[in-house]
Amino acid sequence: MNRLADKVALITGAASGLGRADAEAMVREGARVLLTDVNEAAGGQLAAELNAIRPGCAAFMTHDVRDENRWGQVIEECAARFGGLHVLVNNAGVVVIATPETTTLEQFRFANAVMSEGVFLGCKSAIPLLRSCGGGSIINMSSVASHIGYPVFFAYSAAKGAVRAMTKAIAVHCQMNKYAIRCNSIHAGAIETPMVQQANAELGLKMQDYEAAPWGLGKPQDVANLVVYLASDESRFVNGAEILIDNALTVQ
Repeated sequence: MNRLADKVALITGAASGLGRADAEAMVREGARVLLTDVNEAAGGQLAAELNAIRPGCAAFMTHDVRDENRWGQVIEECAARFGGLHVLVNNAGVVVIATPETTTLEQFRFANAVMSEGVFLGCKSAIPLLRSCGGGSIINMSSVASHIGYPVFFAYSAAKGAVRAMTKAIAVHCQMNKYAIRCNSIHAGAIETPMVQQANAELGLKMQDYEAAPWGLGKPQDVANLVVYLASDESRFVNGAEILIDNALTVQ
């Protein structure tokens, strides 16, 4: 407990799946969190649940990560409500099921606007406040799709590959400028989330298919445990890393 005491975290895509698990884990470890999502009902409900556990620890804002102006408002809210920012979790994501031949330009642009441009805008917007608070940790959710060829997730893979590359550039940029801001990416395999369940349904697969595979099916808490570590001072020397959490899927 209290591994994240006195830290303020901003989590995008926090209403469900990995973002929700991150928020719950970070609050348990003492953080205060600003949750953002396009799903206002679910995001507001999560904030209420967290505040019932520890009053004043959570707030929610509707947030389309493609909107640069909204990013400015979200960062201002972190400063006004919680007094600063120490951790940014760029988690918001979407899935588009289409191959390189069937992906439309509109689908490709949509996926990359959310997961590539959204991460860019998040990092760009948050760095000044992180600096003013003495530094911190940026955690970007990439995917094993940036390592393995998944033709049916072509646009998704492209966006997550961009996140992988941006993470390293941001880490080096902050290091060179002595900002005391670390930036790392997480590359999860199959995790039991609503987004994975939705993709499976569209592909005619079942979650049991993953469970039967050698690498199995991960839980959101598995990823949240890693997020807590990267958010904490325990990981102070971990910077520019791409961390796989896939039970050896990518090395088979």
